[in-house]
Amino acid sequence: MSISGRADEPHLRGSLALSRGRIDRAAERRDDDTWLAAAWRAPQTLVLVVDDGSVAVGADGASVRWMPPADVDESADRLLLGADVDGRAWFAVAGAHPPDARAAGLRELGPLLPDDEAGLVVHAIALVNWHAAHPCCARCGTRTTIAAAGHVRQCPDDGSMHFPRTDPAIIVLITDEQDRCLLGRHPAWPADRFSTLAGFVEPGESLEQALAREVREEVGIEIATTRYAGSQPWPFPSSLMLGFFATATTTDIQVDGAEISEARWWSRDDVVEQVGSGKLAFPGSASIARRLIEAWFGGPLPGAPG
Repeated sequence: MSISGRADEPHLRGSLALSRGRIDRAAERRDDDTWLAAAWRAPQTLVLVVDDGSVAVGADGASVRWMPPADVDESADRLLLGADVDGRAWFAVAGAHPPDARAAGLRELGPLLPDDEAGLVVHAIALVNWHAAHPCCARCGTRTTIAAAGHVRQCPDDGSMHFPRTDPAIIVLITDEQDRCLLGRHPAWPADRFSTLAGFVEPGESLEQALAREVREEVGIEIATTRYAGSQPWPFPSSLMLGFFATATTTDIQVDGAEISEARWWSRDDVVEQVGSGKLAFPGSASIARRLIEAWFGGPLPGAPG
């Protein structure tokens, strides 16, 4: 299997919803306790509260509700998200939303947020998820302490340092010689929902090996050339989705029944007909899966909800 690209192959247009961060992460400031303390006290500093993967939504419904440090629980761990050239700093904390707040997750907010906020919210949720899931040392079990403004956990007993986890996963839009695309359905999904194939990269695998293995395991299809399409963080809880286009050398589908319960080849006419009759639905517009399908289709999917 090789990586290749042709001028007439599909491509992702524009930025992926969760890959639009533009704020400097200020990594050089994470160990500067004096700067961090001053930044927390600064009047222009903003804090994002994350509660079980959700954030409070602003009055417009398309932005997040930031808070001044004075309104945040003083005992909460402060996670530095970044700073700009004007000196404004952004932090995140884990906590409860105000009683009057409406909460929303990234699947809803991702496509709506401006670039700066999108990057900050993804960063915040990913960090809070990691701290919640990894409170103890993987070597000795001792509870670790937060360091580097939330980007490291350190064991007080053995001194080991633990860093935020990111799990690489491939996701692929496969086409055959007739330019039909292959979409599958997970057993837990509604009967009308189909998507691209995806799976985690295993230890010692290249991305190309993982892609070929996952496709073979899930639907029994062999693939030839692949082309990298783009990547997007997916903090549910800690994935990095690496998108590809691929061409198949076989078309006989044999689903594994565990990860994929149903799969089929779709022409563009099939998509138009099935979506129009309410028999086909796709992933939300925040997902890279949706963007891969739209790239093959040639534009926005007809009548498909976002």
